[in-house]
Amino acid sequence: MESNSILQEVQENIATVLAQDSTLGISLWEEFLKIHPADIAQFFIDCDREQFRQMFVMLPKEIRLTVFQELSDIMKVYTLSFMTEAASVEALNVLTADELTDLFDLFSDEELKRYLDLLHKKAREEVISLLKFHPDSAGGIMDIGVLTLMADFTVEKSITILQRLRPRRDIHQSIYVTDRLHKLVGHILLEDLVLHQAHERISSFMHENELIAQAYEDQETIARQMVHYGLTMVPVVGIDNYFLGVISSATLVDVLVEEATEDVQRMAALTPLKHSYFETSFWQLVWERSYILVVLLLLESVSNSILHSNEATLGLLLMSFIPMLISAGGNTSSQTSAMVIQGMASGDIHSENMFRFLRREMLMAVILASVLGLTSFGRVYHATGSLVHSIVVSISLASIVLVSVSLGSCTPFLLKRLNLDPAFSAGPFLATAMDLLGTLIFCSVSRLILT
Repeated sequence: MESNSILQEVQENIATVLAQDSTLGISLWEEFLKIHPADIAQFFIDCDREQFRQMFVMLPKEIRLTVFQELSDIMKVYTLSFMTEAASVEALNVLTADELTDLFDLFSDEELKRYLDLLHKKAREEVISLLKFHPDSAGGIMDIGVLTLMADFTVEKSITILQRLRPRRDIHQSIYVTDRLHKLVGHILLEDLVLHQAHERISSFMHENELIAQAYEDQETIARQMVHYGLTMVPVVGIDNYFLGVISSATLVDVLVEEATEDVQRMAALTPLKHSYFETSFWQLVWERSYILVVLLLLESVSNSILHSNEATLGLLLMSFIPMLISAGGNTSSQTSAMVIQGMASGDIHSENMFRFLRREMLMAVILASVLGLTSFGRVYHATGSLVHSIVVSISLASIVLVSVSLGSCTPFLLKRLNLDPAFSAGPFLATAMDLLGTLIFCSVSRLILT
């Protein structure tokens, strides 16, 4: 039976599953326990809170701890609220230090102190050290539970240490090497320990680090560099090259997904949500979506004022082409800004080649303005038979396209210079700006030619 069908049956028979008072309830529970912990966690998110509490407590200890790891931070906080102190300690101790740090961001000061006191001393010290860094910095996302070797260790001694400590393989495909002051000096690969003699010292064959992240660097910058150099793990250092931890491939994926999600939300004129859609309060979503729409609506109303003041000049015939002009301006600017935002995010477009990009886009603007201008001329002439009206619309459209490409290509760089996310330049913001400018350009061209 597939996981989805099992979960659906459990949901439909939730009462008997909780009560365990029938053969069906018992068999469904046994099948439920065989499902992957991530699927169980997702099922709990969609459950009623009281049903979730009862089912979570019923889980065997090993499965309960694994499912706890898969829950979202908000669900983890709720789960801890009804767990015993001993169970809370077990649950917190299965999380890594960076997972704990993210979780503790949701606690009040009193709750933070309480749960820190429950942790083992070593884990507590790790969390406190991570709390010193901004959550979106390299220090805030690094994994500090990493084994390092010293440069003067022999291959034999290094293998003995690895066999005794049994470090996580996903983190230790590369093993970082430090000196006696714990300063980073290089790294080795696991296969290096197999290919070299037992008496050889690590310093004789260790590799230079291709990329080193400073603890206070922004996570997006580091992620972009990791993708550029094709790295799945980088070391993080503090002052004087002191080794602090690593950013792994799993963390890299999380950062890329997070940054992409934030960019999409900003491009839609939304403040990035801290939690998933269903874990965000309905009224918070109403506020986040409504206030900016109200602002854009009021700005759009300026277009009506401009058109009203030029109604006599335009006439009903020319005003019928306004949707076409406005749409072309918004589409062109959004298309251009999307290209530059994606290029900046991937590192393809940056400050060093900015002027080369702008020259290329200005040439693009001239060609697009010519193509769309001629197209609109033919469209208007076919519809009206008026040469003058065709000239007005085509010149207006060409001018609007020129301005659209210019704004779409320049605005992201300007926002970045002001330490704002370039993604804000796409979507409703730029489209609204082009609506206003397009209306103004059309009215100005019409007044210039027709009067």
